[in-house]
Amino acid sequence: MNKAGVTLQGYPNTLISLQSSVIAFLVSGDGVTIDGMTITSDNPYAVEFIQLAGTNHKLTNNVIFGPPQAPPSTGWVVNRGFVTQSNVTNLIARNNIFYSLRQPAYLNPNSTGFITSNVVYNTRGFVVDSAVFVFSGNSWGSPVNAVDIALLVGTITGSPYDPLTDLSANNSTASISDQR
Repeated sequence: MNKAGVTLQGYPNTLISLQSSVIAFLVSGDGVTIDGMTITSDNPYAVEFIQLAGTNHKLTNNVIFGPPQAPPSTGWVVNRGFVTQSNVTNLIARNNIFYSLRQPAYLNPNSTGFITSNVVYNTRGFVVDSAVFVFSGNSWGSPVNAVDIALLVGTITGSPYDPLTDLSANNSTASISDQR
């Protein structure tokens, strides 16, 4: 989607189910909102459901999940809810549910935004790779995630991640893998 200011609004009981290894939504325009979608796939494909480039996007009120994969999660196909390209700014991901995915999101270098009030379970957690995102109000269901938030090498120290005790407390006692 290479249009600015577009809202993709899901309707109750609408299901988008991928049948092949493709990215369902490739967003490159600015100010795109994806709201109220239920997105899954018939098989675990090694792609993200949503890939974002540009600025001022919103992912709100979506349910994004993969089909079950046999444990342990270290061997799962790398399917992801969403991925930012480098230099995505002011992304808001709020009130979404992510489960049965390798990761709910992979946040690439130089991306910024807010990850708030999401529910995540049965994943390996949000991956922050040299990105700057404020996490708040997120919660974790069952089965538990391998970790809830992973801060990779190269991710900044200080605000908004440190102190880690505050990051954890502001996100329902999140388990954090600090690899910085």
